[in-house]
Amino acid sequence: MTDPMVSVEGLTKRFGEVVAVDDLSFDVARGELFGLVGPDGSGKTTTLRMLAGVLTPTAGDALLNGISVVKDPEAVKVDLAYMSQRFGLYTDLTVRENIEFYADLYRVPKRGAGGERAARLERLFRFSNLGPFQDRLAGQLSGGMKQKLGLSCALIHEPLILLLDEPTFGVDPISRRDLWLIVHEMVAGGVTVIVSTAYMDEAERFDRVALVNEGRAVALAPPADLQAELNHKVIAIEVERLREARDVLRDSPGVEQAAVFGDRLHVTLSDPAHTSVLRARLQAGGFEVHAIESVTPSMEDVFMSRIRGATV
Repeated sequence: MTDPMVSVEGLTKRFGEVVAVDDLSFDVARGELFGLVGPDGSGKTTTLRMLAGVLTPTAGDALLNGISVVKDPEAVKVDLAYMSQRFGLYTDLTVRENIEFYADLYRVPKRGAGGERAARLERLFRFSNLGPFQDRLAGQLSGGMKQKLGLSCALIHEPLILLLDEPTFGVDPISRRDLWLIVHEMVAGGVTVIVSTAYMDEAERFDRVALVNEGRAVALAPPADLQAELNHKVIAIEVERLREARDVLRDSPGVEQAAVFGDRLHVTLSDPAHTSVLRARLQAGGFEVHAIESVTPSMEDVFMSRIRGATV
């Protein structure tokens, strides 16, 4: 990758004896949508806080648009917008007043060619669908609308780099879709976006992902490439007594991973030829098997496979 917008090298953060981020390295290209994907406590938030210049690394460094977060954390913030899990909205201000307040903080000109601030406000209202609610108090908004308002406040100064910490956590499906539409529009406009999420189903939205666990990256690649590595190795089984069946299969030869996935089991095999053996094993154990089929691996399948590989 030539001339990355974000370059992370050996980034590490310790809190006493606890290692929250452990020697993390990755690059993010200009205009790329990059995902930090992993469970709670995997170091995603700590990583974003270090990239935003609000938390000092214990070791390593990161360059954002060529500026070091270690040497000059304040300069990093000029081209950056960081939306934390608890973005600071003022509940006693209206939607418009909140955005205007952040426009003042970022020194967005009120006047200029074509009325710069007014044009930005209009654009934010349009793609966030907050226009009809601009006079409503922020404290009276739904959770999803608060997230869209927080994102609008972060975008008012048109940053080159956008850091989003679990922006869809606890958000209803419609607002979740709207948030992703906004993010994809920003990426299409050339903004470099790094998003953390614990939702494995969101991983497929990214150009590339770093799957993180216990502060370390266990995989770094485009989602489709990671899924392709497990092609023909994941089967879905429709069976009664899902959890009991899962426990039986976990101890079966050739099974790398067995997990409940909705109303079916997803089983990762070391060899697809073991499929017939699994059916026979379940039937011998008194389980009624309704169907077995090969499926496209989910990112959850990929993550669990990578975690197992990292701990073997």
